[in-house]
Amino acid sequence: MFVNEKFRYEMPVKIEFGAGKVDHLANYIDEVRGNKVLIVGDQGVLHAGIIEKVEAPLKKANIPYLVFNDIGTEATIESVDKAYQLAEESHCDVVIGGVGGGSSLDIAKSVGLLLGNGGDIRNYVGLDKVPTQGNPVIAIPTTAGTGSEITRFSVLSDKTKKVKLSVGSMFNCPTIALVDPELTLTLPPHLTATTGMDALTHALESFVNKETQPISEALSKEAMKLISRSLRLAVVQGGENLNARKDMLLASTMAAMAFNTTRLGLAHSLAIPLGAKFNIPHGLVNAILLPEVMRFNLIGNTKKFIEIAEIFGEEIAGLSDREAAERAVNAIRKLNEDIGISQNLSDFHVKEEDLEEVAKEAMLSGNTPPINPVKPTVNDLINICKSVMV
Repeated sequence: MFVNEKFRYEMPVKIEFGAGKVDHLANYIDEVRGNKVLIVGDQGVLHAGIIEKVEAPLKKANIPYLVFNDIGTEATIESVDKAYQLAEESHCDVVIGGVGGGSSLDIAKSVGLLLGNGGDIRNYVGLDKVPTQGNPVIAIPTTAGTGSEITRFSVLSDKTKKVKLSVGSMFNCPTIALVDPELTLTLPPHLTATTGMDALTHALESFVNKETQPISEALSKEAMKLISRSLRLAVVQGGENLNARKDMLLASTMAAMAFNTTRLGLAHSLAIPLGAKFNIPHGLVNAILLPEVMRFNLIGNTKKFIEIAEIFGEEIAGLSDREAAERAVNAIRKLNEDIGISQNLSDFHVKEEDLEEVAKEAMLSGNTPPINPVKPTVNDLINICKSVMV
């Protein structure tokens, strides 16, 4: 069982958590000495009236701001270019974002990075390529899944090349994460389900990989406990259950605090190229892949999978270690079924002849050979994908 005895844990983001926190947004802008704000938000939160909740305290405090909402279902290089140009031309010195899911958050972080460092976001792709801290970013998540409000990563799609690029640097972290569960109450059931499974994949992959360490492990376990308790309720009871929404948003943030240091595993390695090439939403593709990735990884960290089975309420008394670990896979399959996730890769027109390219790209991920509990081959990754084709 992997638990590193020598480790580093770093978390530069100030987290403000609680219902109604967004009402005090002007205070946080004063804290970072902001004068003019760029709000980055997607069309979904605009239509849901959530951007209005962000605008209200700014209007009350007479803080000038602009809204950038030219954002699709994914964060793209092109959106970053447009948002950065708007921020520069308008002399914005602080970014509020992303009011929305991970796409808005990743664009907002990228704009803050560029305001402080200049240049082109493409120059910062990779790990630790950012020379200095960017301009202040106040991150406001409205989904409980990506955890991007506290992480060092921005994942950006290059639509021309059909690839996803990652910027990873502690200088890419937001300054403040304003985590208000009231802003997640209008999230539709299917998005609640898929973003919740993204958070679970973060917690679980961090928990079992080779980089796990005592602090990240504690965060991962607590995140999984919260998800086990509340994801089903958040999906079926929606905005009626604020406590379930609190649990899920806290779980998402805690899972991100874990993987921000440890990284992830094969589900994410495969999810990135599958999402880029076939337009599969990130949380959904993780949900599809996770049970099969767990099955593949069982023998690499059996004790941890037994713990996962127990967290999700599986009865393991009298079972062998292998049988008990397999109950973890069954638990996640049942969770997917209960929250209405039934899709497979074929539903997104993925064909077997596509899988070798996907697998080869996944093998290049930092989430694969160095840290996954079982060292995979290209054929292993192809077979994982084949198993979730139908």
